[in-house]
Amino acid sequence: MKHLDRLRRLGLFDTRVPRYTSYPTAPVFAPQVGAPFQAQALAALPATEPVSVYVHIPFCERLCWFCACRTQGTKSLSPVESYIGTLEQELALVKASLPAGLRMGRMHWGGGTPTILPPDLIRRLARAVKAVFPPTEDCEFSVEIDPTMVDRHKIDALATEGMTRASIGIQDFDPLVQHAIGRQQSFEETQTCVTDLRAAGITSLNADLVYGLPHQDTARLQDTVSKVLALSPDRIALFGYAHVPWMSKRQKLIDEAALPQEMARYQLAELAAERFRNAGFQSIGIDHFAHPADSLSRAADTGHLRRNFQGYVDDTCATLIGLGASSISRLPSGYVQNAPATPAYTQRIEAGQLAGVRGHILRDDDLLRARAIEMIMCDFCLDLPLLRHRFGTRADQLRAEMHAIAQRFGDLLYIEDDRLIITPEARALTRIVAGAFDSYNPDGARYSQAS
Repeated sequence: MKHLDRLRRLGLFDTRVPRYTSYPTAPVFAPQVGAPFQAQALAALPATEPVSVYVHIPFCERLCWFCACRTQGTKSLSPVESYIGTLEQELALVKASLPAGLRMGRMHWGGGTPTILPPDLIRRLARAVKAVFPPTEDCEFSVEIDPTMVDRHKIDALATEGMTRASIGIQDFDPLVQHAIGRQQSFEETQTCVTDLRAAGITSLNADLVYGLPHQDTARLQDTVSKVLALSPDRIALFGYAHVPWMSKRQKLIDEAALPQEMARYQLAELAAERFRNAGFQSIGIDHFAHPADSLSRAADTGHLRRNFQGYVDDTCATLIGLGASSISRLPSGYVQNAPATPAYTQRIEAGQLAGVRGHILRDDDLLRARAIEMIMCDFCLDLPLLRHRFGTRADQLRAEMHAIAQRFGDLLYIEDDRLIITPEARALTRIVAGAFDSYNPDGARYSQAS
């Protein structure tokens, strides 16, 4: 209890801070950086370096109340098929800006619900992307899977097109919790989905869970964790529920009185993490777990773990090209986000222009701080000598901030050989530590709580 009181005093339960899947974060993006920058940055890509491609499918048959992603409901496939046509048009526009010979090292489909696509649209979209971005021999293709919106035909189509990893949305298996977040999904249909994926040759499975949901308690989460372990995933993501009804209006349907309070929320996260570690998973960053033989664990062990909009990844591609409404591209010279609303995105593409409407051009200081924050988020360590090797003496400007943050957190952080190290007891504060190196404070930005 004394340790928790100390974490509380340092802001764990009342600080709101970015998740740092990018730096600068999206609230910093400005409309002055849009399609013209996007075209220039795409044209400047080195043709010899493979890129990652993210495809956003915003459609869902049901809109889960807890979700804060850019999604829209549909009961018909007509808008989905039309959207695939728009993606094909966007791919043609992107191709016109790309250097010849560029290849794809990673592809990820997210949403929304990518598995809302029937087999013919799965094949059509995959082939359209690969026609513009020929995959490398070791290209990895991952897809977010809703077990209630997939069958063997869809899985077979994805496998035929080269899917190597499935990310299975679970959140929580308890019926009361599911009812409170508008997402009914039985363990049995999830287990069937896993069986079908493995039968199709998809051996790398990631399970996504959420703690801090309404009505979650120790017994309910214990049961969910046991069922998840029975599925034998290779990786697990354990995200804290971000209650941001000012951003996601559907979250107003969630009864705030049913949400676990600060201490209970923290204990739920600790309970699940301990269960996963006891089951042989290795902790990865602040909220992921992986088997020791998994490539994510190897990346963490060798200092190659990275963080992007999908969370923790072992993706070595320096460039991420986002396709579809609201997608964000990470380019060597900056970020650019496509028009968030599907109608606005479609209007821009049909007018024959790239869809970027806001972004940020990276300065030297941004690049330095982005890598420093990524180190903190991935390795629980800010390694000044490594930064100096990459950025030269500019890295030394962080030294004063390192000492200030170490003094603020006392023995929970320490400096050794010009390296700021977060102790295991303080890793719950990692996002707060990362935030100390963030030089931006955008007006009106509101983030999720640090715990």
